[in-house]
Amino acid sequence: MDTEGNTPVCYRHPDRETRLACSECGRPICAECSLDAAVGQKCPECARPEGRSRVIPVRPHTQLGRRAAPITYSLIAVNVAAFLLELALRESPTRSVILDNFAQQGLQIDAFGEWWRIFTAMFLHSGVLHLLVNMYALWILGPIIERRFGALSFGTLYLATGVAGGAFFHAIGPATTWVVGASGAIFGLFGVLLAATFRQRHTQMGAALFNRLLILLVINLSLPFLVPNIAWQAHLGGLISGIVIVTLWDRVPLQRPGATAYRAAVALTIGGAALATVLFL
Repeated sequence: MDTEGNTPVCYRHPDRETRLACSECGRPICAECSLDAAVGQKCPECARPEGRSRVIPVRPHTQLGRRAAPITYSLIAVNVAAFLLELALRESPTRSVILDNFAQQGLQIDAFGEWWRIFTAMFLHSGVLHLLVNMYALWILGPIIERRFGALSFGTLYLATGVAGGAFFHAIGPATTWVVGASGAIFGLFGVLLAATFRQRHTQMGAALFNRLLILLVINLSLPFLVPNIAWQAHLGGLISGIVIVTLWDRVPLQRPGATAYRAAVALTIGGAALATVLFL
């Protein structure tokens, strides 16, 4: 089924555009309807066991509303609130009490042990455009991952990749540079989706989505060579950690008992290991 713009829509949710497709019947499916199979992903009808079974209707996307991605929208709200606080406590056009105390800088961390800056910096931004770009990316990518893996898994993933991005910058970036922004976590989300679509590249829609994500990723990774003051180290750290986390997540089926706790533990372990490198290396 296509919309007027020829973009396929989920056969169960006509209001959702998608590039995913069932590897068995080929019907377009959204992330919520996609079920992991031994090869690729299937729609609910193709994935159901043979014999006696029934299909449980899903609620329309409009009924799910914000409840479908509560962590994503909460993170956006926190980032916006933090930016407004930055503005309210700004002492000059280039200086804010919030940035002075919570932005990441290697010298402050190494000299005074202010390790929390690795964590708090991911909620701060240097300007309106910086905030809008990151929040738009979070608004686009976040719900896709959160609806698939659940709120707890997504929340720990976001924090872990954000910390990993900050730790990577601390390890190889200039110690005198101040760093803020959610880009490390955003690139972690890129890593998750890139790894997921890589496994679906044998299907027509999977290949199309993977190629588009790859092009978008290459563009974003190229920006530091064209635009100054972009912390590419944090981007790379977030990307790598996102790929590692989702690769480990895939070892356990989505609906297996204890899967949510496993995913959260994996993400927190990766984030904790990244933070440990800042504290002890």
